[in-house]
Amino acid sequence: MTTQIFLASTLYGTATLAAALDSGCFDAADRRILLVTNNAATPETTPSLDAAPGFERLRGRFDDVVSWNEAIYPFHPGDWSPRAGDVPLWERHLRLAWELGDDDVALAVESVHVPPAIGVAQIFTDAPLTAYADGLMSYGPTRTKLAPLVGTRVERLLHLDLVPGLAPLLLTEFGVEPEVVPSPAFTKVLAELADTGAGLPDVERPAVLLGQYLSALDILSAEEEEDLHVRMLTGVAGLGHTRVVFKTHPTAPARFTRVLEEEAERLGVDLAVVETPVLAEVLFQRMRPALVVGCFSTALLTASALYGLPVARVGTERLLDRLTPYENSNRVPATLVDALLPDLSDPAAVTEGRRDADPETLAALVRTVGFAMQPKVLPELRPQAEAYLRAHLDARTWRYFKKRRLTSLGLPGGIPARLGFLPHNSTARRVVRRARSIRRSIGR
Repeated sequence: MTTQIFLASTLYGTATLAAALDSGCFDAADRRILLVTNNAATPETTPSLDAAPGFERLRGRFDDVVSWNEAIYPFHPGDWSPRAGDVPLWERHLRLAWELGDDDVALAVESVHVPPAIGVAQIFTDAPLTAYADGLMSYGPTRTKLAPLVGTRVERLLHLDLVPGLAPLLLTEFGVEPEVVPSPAFTKVLAELADTGAGLPDVERPAVLLGQYLSALDILSAEEEEDLHVRMLTGVAGLGHTRVVFKTHPTAPARFTRVLEEEAERLGVDLAVVETPVLAEVLFQRMRPALVVGCFSTALLTASALYGLPVARVGTERLLDRLTPYENSNRVPATLVDALLPDLSDPAAVTEGRRDADPETLAALVRTVGFAMQPKVLPELRPQAEAYLRAHLDARTWRYFKKRRLTSLGLPGGIPARLGFLPHNSTARRVVRRARSIRRSIGR
């Protein structure tokens, strides 16, 4: 007997898995289990994805649905992984709880390098792994150095072709091959969800604004995020849009909506707020927006690549400056949105639409950012990063890098060219480390 276990935390991820199953991306199995995890800060007060509108339309692809939160209670799925000595006990417990018996298990997980996926992978120590991408983060490097006992079991990476021609960096250090989930299959799955969600406004061709709740990630302050939403609204109003729909983030506070409503009244804009936890793609299908605006949401590229809708970005330059540490996994998604989509403050660029970036230049940019983020994970990318920075580092591309980061890695742009030998000089490095040690001791 073979059992496939699919771990999902979002409806978008579940739709990706459904499209992969419909496309024959997975071998036949005797049983398929959807393992649902709720990674919200307070999962007890936040509905899980299996309670989201439209979930039942996807439910039929799986024989059973089980909860990871219930399985590991009272631990939080976003923080917990089993201790090494407890792994056999946990596998025995889950095989009993989920009636797996002695079945051969195969896993499909998102974000395999962090909980909860890493915990599931560690418990089922012999299970082959398929990683799948829920969004744009797969185009960036693996967030942390992944243990070989997990990384070597990953057989492939399934991802949506949101940036045609661009290959993901995720898990390339283990030679994992990317495999595209066909876009027609994904849009067909999303079409099943088009009429879900009660109480959605009946508006045709509005400007749709996408909220992301970046203040919860400590990227922006609450006031700055409110200002970001207001900039979206004033920007679309300046382009002549009088009907606007704001899709809130499910966990964002109500104050964001109130500030936006006050600004809409001042501008004379008809604003509708969507608080129902539906996918943005449901709005795209039902409303056919005249423009979709956001910061760096994956839905921006879904709108552009899969639905051919006009899109624009707001706030990516500030976001790129604020992301800390440099290896923050949101950096590559923000870089892609900034590089590909027009700025809302530039009406001519918005009219022109999404830029068709040169595939090789875009790939070189992503590889360079990826190396700067994770040089120990992807050391083989150093020559390409150096070549890109020598050829392309200018006023436009500086926003993707930090001088201090380039300096610490000995990359072009970080230190004067005549001193470029220093980062590769072991004596110089020892002197610098000694100087830093003395400075810290004096500081105490």
